[in-house]
Amino acid sequence: MNRDLIREQIQGVGPFIVRTSDGKEYEVPHPEFVMVGRYNLVIENAKGVMDIIDPLHVVSIRSATKRQP
Repeated sequence: MNRDLIREQIQGVGPFIVRTSDGKEYEVPHPEFVMVGRYNLVIENAKGVMDIIDPLHVVSIRSATKRQP
């Protein structure tokens, strides 16, 4: 994904999950926990630990809300 598409996908309220090309998933409780830079995507988790990801490795962003049966 490119950074503009990532910015579009994280608009609105969370939580959501960012999945990367190596299969890792990053839970994002709210869009304020993500910073989209020119060359990096920084995701902070609830414990304050930050992961730095290349936006080209992001393969999907999906809602983390549970679906009602």
